[in-house]
Amino acid sequence: MEKIILTGDRPTGKLHLGHYVGSLKRRVELQNSGLYDKIFVMIADAQALTDNADNPEKVRQNVIEVALDYLSAGLDPEKTTIFIQSQVPELAELAFYYMNLVTVSRVQRNPTVKTEIKMRNFEQSIPVGFFCYPVSQASDITAFNATTVPVGEDQAPMIELTREIVDRFNSIYGPTLVKPEILLPDNAACLRLPGTDGKAKMSKSLGNCIYLSDTPKQVKKGVNSMYTDPLHLNIDDPGHLEGNCPFIYLDALCTPEQMQRYAPQYESLDAMKAHYVKGGLGDGTVKKLLTSVLEEILTPIRERRAMYEKDIPGVYEILRKGSEEARATAAKTLDRVREAMKINYFNDPALIKEQAARYGK
Repeated sequence: MEKIILTGDRPTGKLHLGHYVGSLKRRVELQNSGLYDKIFVMIADAQALTDNADNPEKVRQNVIEVALDYLSAGLDPEKTTIFIQSQVPELAELAFYYMNLVTVSRVQRNPTVKTEIKMRNFEQSIPVGFFCYPVSQASDITAFNATTVPVGEDQAPMIELTREIVDRFNSIYGPTLVKPEILLPDNAACLRLPGTDGKAKMSKSLGNCIYLSDTPKQVKKGVNSMYTDPLHLNIDDPGHLEGNCPFIYLDALCTPEQMQRYAPQYESLDAMKAHYVKGGLGDGTVKKLLTSVLEEILTPIRERRAMYEKDIPGVYEILRKGSEEARATAAKTLDRVREAMKINYFNDPALIKEQAARYGK
């Protein structure tokens, strides 16, 4: 069996560091590892419309922003198929069939759905499309025969529901769909990066993001505004690491080599942490280290983005070709699904012959 990856993002805004450490960095590493036969990365515009139906222009404009972020972060269209969800209509048909295999109560129990509903204040006015997007996600994954889905921790319940749908479909209609495995970040600090204000999640509406496309000035401003230890008022005061954003970000992003380059007085990040906890280390020194680490990561990303921004028609051509390739793959899966469900009426000569014999008596 081929090893295939499917992953993606909703185009509701530029991608930020949370996206980068949660999945995007890993996608580039997996792409370049040579361990996978195919990699599909989806710009989920149709999914984004489930809670932006009244503002399609927002989604339309952000498709190119996400595409630019993908390419500038290192996704290579020669190795990775980057496509737009709405340009693969087979996905909607698959989702329609899968809805018959999962109950409303099962979707309601999904903790990610609960969190998203609360965050958007939907309560009882939740759009049906948004409520069903875990099922839509299952169609996205299975359409491309994905064996591996690299996601952040918050998406784990979604992948579990996909696995349940695959099991249910295969038990009813016979072995047809591939059951995917989740791939979480190796670094526990990457499972979920908090916003710069210490909130649980980065959000454009909260203004607590550092974007991949931010300028050095914007990055420095974001780092300097980070939530640290409210009890660490003076340098000599003992510090606390829990909920301290600069250290959380350093855990996720800083390598031993970077520690040697930017803070050689410490043999490791743990040594710096120990100094902070003991007292005698100011937040400004920690933030300066983080700023240096982020600039090392973001500088080449900015440079690649500037190159792609000069050829926007070329970026759309990448998306067009990727969408055509993705649709061809999804169409083959849909053919298998229709055959398994016995709804491939016009491609089943045996059925036509049987019915002709039945009514020809």
